[in-house]
Amino acid sequence: MTKLRYERPVIKALNTGVTNKFGAQQGFIPHTHIDGVAVKDLIAEHGSPLFVISEKTLRDTYRKAKSAFSTRYPNVQFAWSYKTNYMNAVCNVFHQEGSWGEVVSRFEYEKALRNGVPGDKIIFNGPDKTTDDHRVAIANGSPIHIDHLDELYSLIELSDEMDKRPRVAIRINMDTGIQPMWDRFGFNYENGQAWDAINKIMHSKKLDLIGLHCHIGTYMLAAQAYGVAASKMADLALNIKKKFGHSIHYLDLGGGFASKNTLKGAYLSGSDVAPTFADYAEHISTALLNAGFEPDELPLLILETGRAMVDDAGYLLGSVLANKRLSDGRRATILDFGVNLMFTSFWYEHTISPAQECSQYAEDAVLYGPLCMNIDVIRENVKLPPLNKGDQVVVHRVGAYNMTQWMQFIALRPRIVMVDLDSKVHLVRDSEDLDYMMHLERVPEHLKSFEL
Repeated sequence: MTKLRYERPVIKALNTGVTNKFGAQQGFIPHTHIDGVAVKDLIAEHGSPLFVISEKTLRDTYRKAKSAFSTRYPNVQFAWSYKTNYMNAVCNVFHQEGSWGEVVSRFEYEKALRNGVPGDKIIFNGPDKTTDDHRVAIANGSPIHIDHLDELYSLIELSDEMDKRPRVAIRINMDTGIQPMWDRFGFNYENGQAWDAINKIMHSKKLDLIGLHCHIGTYMLAAQAYGVAASKMADLALNIKKKFGHSIHYLDLGGGFASKNTLKGAYLSGSDVAPTFADYAEHISTALLNAGFEPDELPLLILETGRAMVDDAGYLLGSVLANKRLSDGRRATILDFGVNLMFTSFWYEHTISPAQECSQYAEDAVLYGPLCMNIDVIRENVKLPPLNKGDQVVVHRVGAYNMTQWMQFIALRPRIVMVDLDSKVHLVRDSEDLDYMMHLERVPEHLKSFEL
């Protein structure tokens, strides 16, 4: 009898796709169309990379949010956060739906005015307002949200100079149980700073205190924190009424609602953990309705949510430049867009889909941008079918901040198009060229010529 030869055991990994507590991912579905328009046609017409905005998604999302709040609270007003996406086409969709404007700089303020927003419906936030900014806002009757005492004193002086009472609110920061607490902006509720500012305003008799404002954080997954904030804001408003006989016209709960993007390091996807508009509305409205306001004195509730309104409506289309293998064996795919266009890839694990039919085989890959910097990483680890040179991809939920925080670094910025309700494509921002980039530059005479 021949002795069997020994063979060492082999452990082989099974390629089952992305696994989580709900099971394995089964196959890949290419994203070939956006609102009925073929991705291939969009790239052929407008180039790659390309931002695409869905007007239908913008309107549907706004109406869903408005319905969630207006069915729970009788007096609601949204104000579009310009810093989140200040493309005029995007802003005007929200203005057509009834949203005011909320800005944090003179640049954004002027943009809102040019878009046709009445001055008294532009909320001026932020710590960086010059004296001239204040003059313009006062002249237009805009609500000015005071961030610090220096701003408060400046407005008191301007009220004398302009013989006009500025319409103001103060920004409040507070402990809502969320850490780290956002206390950089505004006046603290717990240590008495807020009351100090209120007393100074009321006793000066030169400013009209019309509102209270807070913004407790960003990408807030704990909807109950807004209930805490609303209760504390209501407490201030009720005690202002009790002490001074003065009614606060509005309570502004700011923004910070989470979109369905997935944060880096999160165990579950954003779609699974992000609260709905109804969740936020339930906590805020319950707190205000139970606070003790007389029914005919309920303050206007203002909401400045940006990210949750616009993220889902934005797509970034791009193309594969090359593939290579890293030293550890991983596949590296290089795309024609990077962190210059997708700043949010530093904190989100964006969903990325092939734009054409693809293999159902998948492997771990790193997605790099084209920039000459090692941190230009779109996804550090993602399971995707092999993408070949010239293939195209769709990045989802990029509507918030990427079109305002993008950088003019190494590559010029691309076109932005909007697909309307009838699937018609509109160019809403053209791509940059060298003349655009250099038109602000000035070269001293002695540097205009040289020999090599």
